Formats: sequence, C-alpha cells, structure tokens
Amino acid sequence: MTRILVVEDETGIASFIERGLRTAGYTTTVIGHGSAAGSLARDELFDLMVLDLGLPDIDGVTVIEDVRRNGQNLPIIVLTAREGLRSTVASLDRGADDYMTKPFAFDELLARIRVRLKATSGHETTVLTVGRVSLDVRTRRASVDGVSIDLTAREYALAEVFLRSPDQVFSREQLLSQVWGYDFSPSSNVVDVYIRYLRKKFGQDFIETARGMGYRVSAAQLQTR
Repeated sequence: MTRILVVEDETGIASFIERGLRTAGYTTTVIGHGSAAGSLARDELFDLMVLDLGLPDIDGVTVIEDVRRNGQNLPIIVLTAREGLRSTVASLDRGADDYMTKPFAFDELLARIRVRLKATSGHETTVLTVGRVSLDVRTRRASVDGVSIDLTAREYALAEVFLRSPDQVFSREQLLSQVWGYDFSPSSNVVDVYIRYLRKKFGQDFIETARGMGYRVSAAQLQTR
C-alpha cells in the first residue's frame, strides 16, 4: 500500500490529483493547509508528498523546511503556478525532490511519482513479520505460521499498517485516514468491524485494544503465544 499526501488548497486540482492517484492504485490523503502538513507527515506513514507552494496559510517552502527539520526523508514533489527560477531553486534548496509548474499533465506527474518511489524502494522490506503473522508486500499474500490466509484489499491494507509499526497505538481516526482515506465519517464503526475480521483470521490476540486510545499489534505478546 503506497500512501501519498497531497497538500493542495485548490479544490478542483486536489480532486483531480486524488482521483488520478487512486485510479493508479495509490492511497491518498488530501489537505488544503500547510500548517498541518508537517505534523501529518510526521505522525502518519506516507511514502511521498505532492505539495503546492501557494497555500493559504503558510508558504509551501516552509512546509518543506518543517518536514526536513524533523528528519523525514519522504520524497516531495512541488506543484506551483509560480514562474521563474527563484522559486524552483528555493524549493530544491530546502529539500524538495522534484518540481512541476501548473498547468501540468497528470501522466507526467504520475511518471515523476513512480521515479521517486522507485528511487526509495530499495529500502523497502519485502516481508513484514510480527510473531506468527507475515505479510509479503510484493505478492500481497498473508500467512499465519506459514499457512496462507485470504484477505480482502481493505483487510490487507489494515494489517499492513499494523505490521509496519508494531507496538504503535493507532487511533480510529488515524486508521480511517491511512486505510480508507477519510471516505468514512470519523464516527463510523468500520474500523472496529475490520478489526474483528482480522482477529478472526489471524487470532484474537493479533490486535490489542488500548482503552481510550485505539489499537495496536504487540510484538512481544505475539512472540510469546
């Protein structure tokens, strides 16, 4: 599951990018303000950011600085209507990986995204294993004690979030963002429903409930069962 954060305040452009990326098989989260971008990129597990420079609250260059100051290495592709060399140089100097001016062809943006993701994929773990449970992110196959388990696309995506960050507590809102992309209301019980599905398939001890906080996979607990 490749997750892309789109920071774009123009609703039409943001919707255009989001639809195209989802059609291409990516999971997307879209926000329209730069002030939340740095913290969201820090707290969530994104693989790439598409960033508009002309945001209504803070400049996109400031967002880049914030992300890099926190030590995050996710690729950043800048989109902007600004012309001239100065903004290009400023963005790249602050840590952006690529730069496109508006209007742009979506196929070109998609190609640039693939290039950036490919450049970082050499560090990607092929098999995620916590205790008795394993996920092969290349073949998208799951297993318990070596026995294959059939998962739906949503079940797989949810399991991948947990196995990439064992022992981390995820709130319902975080899981909605990462797996469903806010397609559902925060008051929806869809997360709880899919937690039950995974427990049935992987074992009741696979996911712990952290009361008042959310859910987590405990690596130590799974190793001892």
